[in-house]
Amino acid sequence: MSAPSNLLAPTKVGIALGDRSYDVVIGAGLLDAAATWSDLPKSAQALVVTNEVVAPLYADVLQRQLSALHNRVDVLVLPDGEAHKDWQTMNLVFDRLLANGADRKSVLYALGGGVVGDMTGFAAACYMRGVPFVQVPTTLLSQVDSSVGGKTAVNHPLGKNMIGAFYQPVRVICDMDTLRTLPAREVSAGLAEVIKYGPIADASFLAWLEEHMEGLVALEPALIAHAVQRSCEIKAAVVGADEREGGLRAILNFGHTFGHAIEAGLGFGTWLHGEAVAAGMVMAADLSERCGLMPAGFADRLRALISRAGLPVVAPALSAEEYLEHMRVDKKSQGGEIRFVLIDKLGSAVMRPAPEALVRQTLAACCQPA
Repeated sequence: MSAPSNLLAPTKVGIALGDRSYDVVIGAGLLDAAATWSDLPKSAQALVVTNEVVAPLYADVLQRQLSALHNRVDVLVLPDGEAHKDWQTMNLVFDRLLANGADRKSVLYALGGGVVGDMTGFAAACYMRGVPFVQVPTTLLSQVDSSVGGKTAVNHPLGKNMIGAFYQPVRVICDMDTLRTLPAREVSAGLAEVIKYGPIADASFLAWLEEHMEGLVALEPALIAHAVQRSCEIKAAVVGADEREGGLRAILNFGHTFGHAIEAGLGFGTWLHGEAVAAGMVMAADLSERCGLMPAGFADRLRALISRAGLPVVAPALSAEEYLEHMRVDKKSQGGEIRFVLIDKLGSAVMRPAPEALVRQTLAACCQPA
């Protein structure tokens, strides 16, 4: 399976949600192309929400392009990092909207990674009970996952993304050129969310990732464009079938129950989200074997691929009780019972509880010694 070369030209992946349908546009040079912005909502004013790392790189060009759509384009620069995905930072967005006299037609643009995207989307969902917003993801992780599908949230000290809303953007603009400025650690973190799509939905994509991982780490243009497009196609199909995570959409959280526990246990921002998900996928694969769903060797196969992506494959040394406590407040839990996304065959996932004894065995096998 090879990456078609024409993926370097702009392509679109549609998210089919009736009158709330929208496109994910994938291509190079999109930020600086006037045509990218020509048919987006027009309004008297817009607010670009970004962070202190991304703003110096891309805020000016976006502000210039949006001047054709809005009389006033303001830029709000937030502190960078998962540690700031909280109510205090969220209120900075509301403060600016209110100070500017933003109305119900005002448009928000999320320029940055997953934290900026989640917070801007949540602000858009809440301000005046809903204003339009556009996702402009600049990290690999946000392009392949968090910008697509309408999940928005802030963190609570007791749990990740526990306060939020489902609220869809009107467009997602994935400019491949923004990935060139990412640190290697951020590229690897994004590849974690790419890797997850293979085990849960497409065994041939998993094999393709195994064939091309070194090229993906190096951000070879045709390869990374294909990875972004295929990831978005899989997520589009899942979100179109189950927008509000009533069942099927939960499979997109493969590795996330363990991963969110890592983030909360270490303190948000200590590990990148993708790093925590990577270790979490190894743990979920191990648990899939222990539950008899997958044959021996599956976890080792996934561990090898994740390691080649430059990601951690051993979870940090939190106690079993700490892991279990954090996982019990996971959004998939019901009545205090922890439910996991597990693989029952390559390209297929299920969500189900697992015996605590087996979970503890996975923790003992996959974590650093306490």
